[in-house]
Amino acid sequence: MPTGNHETVREGLRQHLRRLWRYGVVLSGSRDTADDLVQATCLRALERAHQFQPGTHLDRWLMTILHSIWMNEIRAARYRRGQGLVDAETALIFDGAAAIETNISAAQVLARVQALPEAQRETVFLVYVEGFSYREASAVLDVPIGTVMSRLAAARAKLAALGDDAQDRPEE
Repeated sequence: MPTGNHETVREGLRQHLRRLWRYGVVLSGSRDTADDLVQATCLRALERAHQFQPGTHLDRWLMTILHSIWMNEIRAARYRRGQGLVDAETALIFDGAAAIETNISAAQVLARVQALPEAQRETVFLVYVEGFSYREASAVLDVPIGTVMSRLAAARAKLAALGDDAQDRPEE
């Protein structure tokens, strides 16, 4: 018989399914893989509903589960290929971005964000697209809050440098 947590998690899954899928696409770069990640996340969340702490952010808990499943998939794939630990810089592809600067087009923003290292892309997505606080992003990514702050600072600096480079080029 389902418990209160089980029903809370089930309802939360319905509510956050689209966001989970979008995060799956950001991590994997593939809609099909995102579907698989979300399915695995739903299953794990329902199996572990008793672990959810009422009064906390269910969406953050679900994103953490999805992130964990993705990292396990990457490690398993690398291990199966005999390549050991994952090189996260080349494993993840960003597939979307919000406009960061109003004076450049969405396509330019996307190209610039895709040029960021994986850790910065993922942090930018959680904080600027999903609206997570630094503390929430650090919990999802399982890194200290200072790491989130330094990744964002580095990403902003790199995006600004990429923007300066583009402005220095003559129009074609």
